[in-house]
Formats: sequence, structure tokens, C-alpha cells
Amino acid sequence: MSAGPAHEPRSMTAAPSLRPNYPPGCQVLFTGAEIRAAVERLAREIKAVYGEQELTVVCVLHGGLIFAADLMRLLDMPVRLGVVLASSYRGTATAPGDLHVQIHPSLDLAGRHVLLLDDILDTGRTLTRLRDDLRALGPASVRLVTLVDKPSRRVVPLQADFCGFSIPDLFIVGYGLDWNERYRNLPDIVALPPGAGAGT
Repeated sequence: MSAGPAHEPRSMTAAPSLRPNYPPGCQVLFTGAEIRAAVERLAREIKAVYGEQELTVVCVLHGGLIFAADLMRLLDMPVRLGVVLASSYRGTATAPGDLHVQIHPSLDLAGRHVLLLDDILDTGRTLTRLRDDLRALGPASVRLVTLVDKPSRRVVPLQADFCGFSIPDLFIVGYGLDWNERYRNLPDIVALPPGAGAGT
């Protein structure tokens, strides 16, 4: 009886932990564990409203991707996924510019329950526009879920039906939120220091 293939003994040295670079001077507002707890709570709240009804999650790109992936895996009703692209920030700007919205022409929402999902509710201009555009497609209902809400920044009367965190007027990145397309991969949500931007 022949012996099996020889194996090299495993090294007892622990592998280095991979951790993305954080912006200089940032402050952690919500840790990955706190975010997971908030997403689990949101899933329970959504389940309580929709029960076993099929739900179409419409994710706002690109910031909502990570949030959508984590939330959808906690929903046990039938779930469909659609995406829309909306942008109002340009380059290194931290103030919104002209709003550009793209809805895929194949997005079929007629008669369906729709959950519009975004990473953050700020001025409300973008999500109000998206909500109205989605309503024009004839869904049975449209509700809004956002991970982060900044009510002090609101310029239009809009409230989320489901909300993870409410924060003051801070510029935040991480867990899908970006500055100039950076820092979406941070596991935490962090606030940039006042005046941060160039060079981070």
C-alpha cells in the first residue's frame, strides 16, 4: 500500500492581513461590523413590509453596488435586480453639478414592487428624479432604501422608507461611497477631514 503524496508542512507564520489604504486624517464613523448589523436590520424591516412578495431591487450605480450585494443576500423572498446610473458629481468636486440619469431600456417594472436602493440620501435631487422616472414605468409600488441619510443637506422633500444611518453634514467614503472614484473598497465608512480632497 503506497503512501499518499508528500505535503510540505504549513508555515506557522500568519499571513499578512490585507487592508486597503485609508484617506489621511479620516475618522471612522461606522465599522464594518456596525454596517453589517445595520444591513441585517434593514433586511428584517424590508421583509416585514413585503413578506413573500417578489421584489425588484433597482440599484443606483456605482455607490450602491456593495450595499445591494450584501442586502440582497439577506432577503429570502424572490428578488430581481435592475440598475440605473445617476451622477451629479464631477471629478474632485464635493458639491453636486448637473444631474445625469440613465435607465436601461430593458428594465421591466410594470406591476412590480420596486425597491430603489442607493448608498446615500443627500440633497434628495437624484433620488427624487429616479423615483419619479421609475414610477413612470408603471410599477405597483416604489420604496426607497438608503444606507446613509444626511437630512441637513436636503433641498427637496424626500424621506427614505428604510434607512441604515443618519449623519450630520460630513463628506464620507467607504463601503461603496467614493471621492473621485477612490475608497469604495474600504470596509468601514469614514469621514474625510475638512478641506480634504486633492492629494488623497
